[in-house]
Amino acid sequence: MDRKSFFGLVLCGVVFAAGFAISGNVAQYFNLAAIFVVAGGTLGVAIASFRMQRLLYVARVLRNSYRARMKEPAEIVEILVDLSVKSRIRGLHTLAEDERETSVMFLRRALGFVVDNYSREQTADILNTEMFFFKQRRDESERVLRVLAEVCPAIGLAGSVVGLIGMLSGVNDTSVVLSTIPIALTSTLYGVLLANFVFLPMAARIREVTDHELLLQKIIVEGVRAIQSELNPRVLEVKLKSFLTPAARQGQLVSLARIKERFQIEDRVEDMPVMPTPEEIGVAL
Repeated sequence: MDRKSFFGLVLCGVVFAAGFAISGNVAQYFNLAAIFVVAGGTLGVAIASFRMQRLLYVARVLRNSYRARMKEPAEIVEILVDLSVKSRIRGLHTLAEDERETSVMFLRRALGFVVDNYSREQTADILNTEMFFFKQRRDESERVLRVLAEVCPAIGLAGSVVGLIGMLSGVNDTSVVLSTIPIALTSTLYGVLLANFVFLPMAARIREVTDHELLLQKIIVEGVRAIQSELNPRVLEVKLKSFLTPAARQGQLVSLARIKERFQIEDRVEDMPVMPTPEEIGVAL
């Protein structure tokens, strides 16, 4: 999670907790028996409904969703345009260097297919298959969290019934009534909070991250296919920028000065017997 989102979440949490504090003693909202009922019931439903491997996978997905820094689409477009220019200048085999350096696993695999001389159809078929099952796995993780969010209020209601039964059984004893009322009320509160402030936001986070990663993967598929077909880098830039918002399309990625700076062409002039012209690499002056 980026710093701004973290501070925003903390601020909202403080404001939310202040609403409880203003209404009276905060300790009255804490009841250990209600916590055990809701937490134990929800965990039992999760174990009964899904395989343990699935639950562990959901935990890993959540951890990566909140901790990992994702690249922006504009960054991926810039990388692909650079790779396109590099392949025109030095050949497709030089992309093996970028295959080792890139931090995007999907892009690394795609470049591996290019270096290994896979056809465009084979590359597209493998990458599209990987995208399909990536989405399937993430949808399953999101479904797990939404199922838990659905059962939490019901588990809280069950805790409330437990408290009411205890209260009715000791209706003639004031101490019993006072000890069971908090269980009846806080169980429902905990169930609602757990569903709407924990599981549903986590499911929405997985959906947000998944959609973002699928967008990056679609850009990579189009870019790699264009590199294999030796598409003009200028045309590739225009094509890939169609994935971006209008505000992110500013600036020119393919320019002679930028190419020289990016690939240190000026420092290699003496080593290169013939330097291709901008027209030969598909770059307009």
